Amino acid sequence: MDDKTTNIAADSAAAPKKGNIAALLPIGVFLVLYLGLGILFEYGMGIPMGFYNIPVVVIFLAALLVACVQNRKLPFDEKLTIMGRGMGDKTIVTMVLIFMVAGIFVGTVGRDSAESVAYLLLSVVPVQYAVAVLFVVSCFVSLSMGTSVGTITLITPIAVAVSAASGFDMPLCIASVMGGAMFGDNLSFISDTTIAACQGQGCQMKDKFRENFKIALPAALVSLVIILVLSFGADLGGSVVHDYDLVQLIPYLIVLIGGIVGVNVFVVLLLGILSGSIIMVATGATAATDLLANMGTGAAGMFETTMVALLVSAICALIREHGGFVALLNGIQRLFKGRKGGQLGMGLLVGAMDIATANNTVAIVISNPIAADMAKTYGISKRKTASLLDTFSCVFQGILPYGAQMLVAISAATELGFAVSAFQIIPFLFYPFLLLISSLVFIFLIPDKKS
Repeated sequence: MDDKTTNIAADSAAAPKKGNIAALLPIGVFLVLYLGLGILFEYGMGIPMGFYNIPVVVIFLAALLVACVQNRKLPFDEKLTIMGRGMGDKTIVTMVLIFMVAGIFVGTVGRDSAESVAYLLLSVVPVQYAVAVLFVVSCFVSLSMGTSVGTITLITPIAVAVSAASGFDMPLCIASVMGGAMFGDNLSFISDTTIAACQGQGCQMKDKFRENFKIALPAALVSLVIILVLSFGADLGGSVVHDYDLVQLIPYLIVLIGGIVGVNVFVVLLLGILSGSIIMVATGATAATDLLANMGTGAAGMFETTMVALLVSAICALIREHGGFVALLNGIQRLFKGRKGGQLGMGLLVGAMDIATANNTVAIVISNPIAADMAKTYGISKRKTASLLDTFSCVFQGILPYGAQMLVAISAATELGFAVSAFQIIPFLFYPFLLLISSLVFIFLIPDKKS
């Protein structure tokens, strides 16, 4: 890059930007294309999981093209420089690396062993507590694995078995699994949402966890009480018995405990990979010759999430340069007054993005730069901002009828011969609704330290 280009870039970065609502067009293009095609595929053409048949990377590329076409006064080479700065930011690079290492960890240890926790508890706990066990196990499994969809995929067949054997309502059993899965998704140190929120806001994962835990725990406890109350009134019988092996859960526990005590996330994940490799090979769960292939598969599973993070960073860099974030922030300030209003505005912002994209990680990545500007304006701490983004995205994602969590749960039940609809499950999704209430209580009723 020559001196002239460097000077232009420096001047461009230093000069104050005027608000330009038209600069937000790329986000509008993405939302219209993704939401429009999703509705067409899912409801117009009847394609199962229609939203997830849309190549989100391609849609973001279209939005990036729109951002590049805007502001013709700015040379294209300068736009490339701006995009490079956005994608090369330390937080984005760190986020990408954590995504990769987390993917390798999941590929190494696998997911089947997580079922052992459920079968262990179901074998020793009386049948009237079976649904409560499903909720607690789902909380633990998703907290350890860092994926709500993976947890639902594993535990929903067990929930179906519990319903068939005991007499509990199928929607209640499935909803309990989904609620527990969203609890862990919100808090796990290796969850995509946690990584995106923490790296996007530049805060430590342990700080965000502590901020989040105060909000999530009351919602989880009240959900558990409601489930127990409903359980005691059910006409029950039967039991669920299955083999289990807990040794393979050790790597998950290492990651979980290491994250809580504040060990560096890379160190924690590397310890998990190392211990997982030894255990999986020693127990015969994975052949030594397949171990590297599994690691590669796990890393490859993070490809789309990584590309989305990079593309959104490039788009947001151009939107910021063109004055879009200034215009959006001005509009939010007119609508939401004070620090409490700003926190609610952040939550509704990421919620709206989640409704439009049906993907809480994508919603957080899109909202991150806007929320960071809001945090500075309203004096909200980085850890509080990360917590709000993650929490509200999980609230909305947990109840979306067309979200991956709901669709996977329904699909798992259908494959086992039991028909259940999203609108039968939604009334029993106690945790997401209570998480929203808990979030609002902490925003408006609990004093919060100013950043």
